[in-house]
Amino acid sequence: MHLEQLSLKNYRNYEKLDIEFNDKVNVIIGENAQGKTNLMEAIYVLAFTKSHRTSHERELIQWDKDYAKIIGRIYKRNQSFPVEMIISSKGKKAKLNHLEQRRLSDFIGAVNVVMFAPEDLTLVKGSPQVRRRFIDMELGQIQPTYIYHLAQYQKIVKQRNHLLKQMQFQNQNRAMLEIMTEQLIEHAAIILEKRFIFIDLLENWAKEIHASISRGLEQLEIHYRSTIEVSEDTNKETIEDTYYRKFKEIQDKEVERGTTLIGPHRDDLAFHVNNKDVQTYGSQGQQRTAALSLKLAEIELIHKEVGEYPILLLDDVLSELDDYRQSHLLNTIQGKVQTFVSTTSVDGINHDTLNKAELFRVTAGTVEKG
Repeated sequence: MHLEQLSLKNYRNYEKLDIEFNDKVNVIIGENAQGKTNLMEAIYVLAFTKSHRTSHERELIQWDKDYAKIIGRIYKRNQSFPVEMIISSKGKKAKLNHLEQRRLSDFIGAVNVVMFAPEDLTLVKGSPQVRRRFIDMELGQIQPTYIYHLAQYQKIVKQRNHLLKQMQFQNQNRAMLEIMTEQLIEHAAIILEKRFIFIDLLENWAKEIHASISRGLEQLEIHYRSTIEVSEDTNKETIEDTYYRKFKEIQDKEVERGTTLIGPHRDDLAFHVNNKDVQTYGSQGQQRTAALSLKLAEIELIHKEVGEYPILLLDDVLSELDDYRQSHLLNTIQGKVQTFVSTTSVDGINHDTLNKAELFRVTAGTVEKG
């Protein structure tokens, strides 16, 4: 899979842009605040229908304009087709092969993207929210139905939390709480089951990659930490029963605190290297190697599930990696993954992959080849 063309209109600092890309490696060079990351973000939005940098969609539209438009031409499964996102104050519209999609979740998965930015190096030691987002974004690409269940779950959590806060003052809504809890469990069990399968597959790839980067000296393990006592071998019915029992047990505590205390929105991942908790006791190098292994594992997992390699976005990340990890990353993607590299300079990055790349220079919202 690769992005053949990209057109932007009124997007951030790009009033109008039409550009064609190399199907191997494209290096986006420019000083800070010129539009490098905006270009990478636009590709990301084509895949996920949302930005990785902001939850305020208005920021994606030029300040004096009513809408922003992103159009990409994708080559996938031996055919070329357009994908389009229009962002306005009325919301978002997504078109796939000129047909408007009824739900955004129907659009996700048409373009597969893996983004690797400096903040991803903190994936291992960062907050649980960062790791949950990582799971949700990547799993949603390969299983669009996951996005539907996640959206329903998040909506019910919000409603349930509102009800729990009301119950702090008038404790008469137990029947309504039970109905909401049943609805919540229905989606939570599916989400948990899918996450277990995903993490198991991801770990298989990440283990091998981590061993290679560490020259066989380290073994990586990834554990899913659920708020209920279940494992990856537990079936959906048992997961549902366990949730029911746990919610009954903690009902008074939830009313007291006015919030939903268990569920996928509070789960986390744990990482162990040579049986040691790398989040707490690992060196920065070990944490970064684990994060890099996860990102490279994503690429292989998407390839296995979708049958095509995803587009890789390396947003100002190469300068954050030492020479060895940098080389490992570039060797892994060489010749098989369309890659976009944004950087202020290619000086000091001496690698065959970049030497053969197409160069694009970004200055104040304009892009020139060469």
